[in-house]
Amino acid sequence: MSKEKVTKIVYYPYRIISVFLLIILFFPGLNVARISGLINRSTSLLTAGFSYGNLIANFGRAFKKGWVMESTMHLLNISSLFICLGIMACAIGACLSLGNKKCRFMGNLISTVGALVSAISMWGIWSAYFQIAATTKPSKVEPMFQNFYYIMLVLLVVMVVLSVLELVFVGKPSKDEKFEMETKFKLFLMFLPFIILAFVFCYLPLWGWRYAFFDYKAGDTLSMDSFVGFKWFAQLVRNKSTTRDIINVMKNTLAMSGLGIATSWMPMAFAIFLSEIKNSRFRRFVQTFTTIPNFISWVLVFAIAFCIFSTDGFISSLMINLGIWTEGKNFLMSGSHTWIKMLCWGLWKGLGWSAIIYIAGISGIDQQLYEAATVDGAGRFQKMWHVTVPGLMPTFYVLLLMAVAGILSNGMDQYLVFENSSNTSQIMVLDLYVYKMGIVKGAIPLSTVVGMLKSVISVTLLYVANTISKVLRGETIV
Repeated sequence: MSKEKVTKIVYYPYRIISVFLLIILFFPGLNVARISGLINRSTSLLTAGFSYGNLIANFGRAFKKGWVMESTMHLLNISSLFICLGIMACAIGACLSLGNKKCRFMGNLISTVGALVSAISMWGIWSAYFQIAATTKPSKVEPMFQNFYYIMLVLLVVMVVLSVLELVFVGKPSKDEKFEMETKFKLFLMFLPFIILAFVFCYLPLWGWRYAFFDYKAGDTLSMDSFVGFKWFAQLVRNKSTTRDIINVMKNTLAMSGLGIATSWMPMAFAIFLSEIKNSRFRRFVQTFTTIPNFISWVLVFAIAFCIFSTDGFISSLMINLGIWTEGKNFLMSGSHTWIKMLCWGLWKGLGWSAIIYIAGISGIDQQLYEAATVDGAGRFQKMWHVTVPGLMPTFYVLLLMAVAGILSNGMDQYLVFENSSNTSQIMVLDLYVYKMGIVKGAIPLSTVVGMLKSVISVTLLYVANTISKVLRGETIV
């Protein structure tokens, strides 16, 4: 077998192990640096390496009493940091393995050094564990050793061996050779960070769905002793109070999402009229002025609303000074027309931002269509209706399908800051209800069940809307 074939074969486990090691950094359950019960169970190896404060958050008393030396935790932190950096170097090496000989050689060199540094740094965790295990108060410090330590050490040693083999097989490139990579691999590596972010923030949290099948409270440990199967799923139907709350929450959620879908054409209309402004300075001013609110947090939006609509706000002060009112009125405490109010605030905040994609779509419409419409005697509004609108409809349909799929996802920030005792029954949407139930009331399993059902229903709605689009329009997005 030729060296080239051997190189290709060896690269498969080389890349797989690199990806697996990178994933390990984010899983708290695989954190080999958790050598004490005082280290939070939600602390990952990445956090242990890059956040010393988080690592020692519960060690204040242990340091004062002398049960644990600060030097031990410093050793643990530094070792974790070097392990993380070494694994990241292995990931960089795996990415470079997609290039030419010079890229592969450099990647193998980086992987060899990274894997070697990580493997050596594992000794620091081993040493820190034995220092903690020698404490005079083991019941207070709770020393523990992760069995996954040996698996991770073997993976790092294998990574060192594979990297060295690749260095030998690939060989040193010529000095004149430049770093090159096929376009498809360049595009893949450009897209890779977004894949990782989507995995970490969208798919990794799905691991928390297991709480729906246990009788769990914050601080408990999951075990088969607390396994209750579908108890919490049945609780949604059996408990009349919970069922009543869910019905009210779903009514609010669907109503506000429905209003959002019903007004989803407004950003497109705004973009069309904005593009018709001939004065470029005024057009840029309007676009900037309407886009800025998107970058203002809902907390500041509520602060603005409070200054305007509270009892001592601008409107009340103005009406009292004009002699129309005898006392101020607090519009924010009113529970009437809550859905309309939230829709208006959402439109004010997101209209300009949502119009950006339509503005980009307008710039992509063939200008010859406008010229042909002008020759046919079409006026400005006729060109807007017969050229611009049809050109934007594919984009509108895609966004509409996504909005239908996310009909149960209203977000939480807006409703959390505007909620009060007068409007809570009208403003309580599903995301806010899950937050209140899980974080405020501590009913984590039940809130997890609601979140699971929401995700399943959203995916189902996406495929239903996609099927309808295929039947009616002959086009799909999935």
